[in-house]
Amino acid sequence: QVQLVESGGGLVQAGGSLRLSCAASGRSFSNYAMAWFRQAPGKQRELVAAITSGGSRNYADSVKGRFTISRDNAKTTVYRQMNSLKPEDTAVYYCAARASYRDYYGSWGQGTQVTVSS
Repeated sequence: QVQLVESGGGLVQAGGSLRLSCAASGRSFSNYAMAWFRQAPGKQRELVAAITSGGSRNYADSVKGRFTISRDNAKTTVYRQMNSLKPEDTAVYYCAARASYRDYYGSWGQGTQVTVSS
């Protein structure tokens, strides 16, 4: 298991940018797939972006071309750069980790609020 702490959320105007960070503590961070999820009020939690231990990335269609996920294994941190933000990106964003031997994300951060004003 890893413990995850997100940072970098806040209020931004539409069209602006934010970078979120997720610091992990625990063993073997490099063996974990990492992901960002988000949950808007009244909506289900959805996967926004994911990166495997090998560095392969995938994104939700709604954020392709605007969001970038990356990881620094030496710093045991995963990042998400968000550009061209839209009001519909407003949500609580969660970092999650999936061990290589599991098919689900078993470790979650506490979440960080991102609010995009129009």
